[in-house]
Amino acid sequence: MIHHDGFYYYCESRNKQRSIFIRKSRTITGIGQDPGLCVWNAPARSRNSNAVWAPELHRFEDRWFIYYAADDGKNENHRMWVLESEGKDPQGPYRCRGELKTNGWAIDGTLLPTDDGKLFFIWSGWPGRRDGQQNLYIAPMKDPVTIENGRSLMCSPDRSWERVAMPICEGPQVLKRHGKIFIVYSASASWTEDYCLGLLVNDTGDLLNPAAWTKRGPVLQKTEHVWGIGHCSFVQSPCRTEDWILFHSKSKKTHGWQDRDVHAKRFTWTADGFPDFGKPLPRGIDISPKSKVQGLKSTAQGLTADIQVPETLHVGHGGLDFPAPVALVGA
Repeated sequence: MIHHDGFYYYCESRNKQRSIFIRKSRTITGIGQDPGLCVWNAPARSRNSNAVWAPELHRFEDRWFIYYAADDGKNENHRMWVLESEGKDPQGPYRCRGELKTNGWAIDGTLLPTDDGKLFFIWSGWPGRRDGQQNLYIAPMKDPVTIENGRSLMCSPDRSWERVAMPICEGPQVLKRHGKIFIVYSASASWTEDYCLGLLVNDTGDLLNPAAWTKRGPVLQKTEHVWGIGHCSFVQSPCRTEDWILFHSKSKKTHGWQDRDVHAKRFTWTADGFPDFGKPLPRGIDISPKSKVQGLKSTAQGLTADIQVPETLHVGHGGLDFPAPVALVGA
């Protein structure tokens, strides 16, 4: 999700993971009621015709870019692709600018622009040619559609909480604040209740050196009421005084992806400058009288129904006054 010019935009895959839609709403919770607009359909036969996963919407200068993973029907051929808007409207139209050269299997790509004008691409990939482990990689970009050099390792799943069912680091997302760059990512197998969020931090500016990234985690994980937490994104309230994390979770403990729903939660910052996500709230929790409003629900194809979420999800009506609001990529 991204906030731009008074609207929230939510990018998703639909139609058996062969189309990309963008929803638009004045509020976070209104996203669930917007039918969305189809901005791209996969070709009938091509290297990007199947399994369109995790499309991300980003704004760079005066154009919009959608980064998505796709294959030709074989998972081992999953690669990152990019669409570019023909104008300034986030809802298109778009044209495909081709495949990003990631030197191997790749999904969950995202942009990292730095304060000194440099641009990097971060994604999840296999270390070799076989499934079994996913690392996070980073590479400098010449422009938003061109990776300049080969990949550099950011981190591998070397902690126990990153290795449940399969050793996986995926779904990287960027936060920047007070000179620190944070990468919040998903760890362990996405189809299990133990899927969780980890964090990398770098305050050296040496982004291509894996030793310059410090790992913490899990920073958001399952409770007795909420399971399978992963693949987050970040937005601020329209007044830019509240920081919010969106993430999906499982509504069942059994393995699978079809029981996912989307949650949104306001988060704060610790005294030493790290994001504090707290614990996920149970589904349908009633925080205050008359607090239940329509929320969001997701499947592997996107938002399809509603859940009950607290009224405080309606952002933009005041809130906490953070002295240094987080810099959100693409916001």
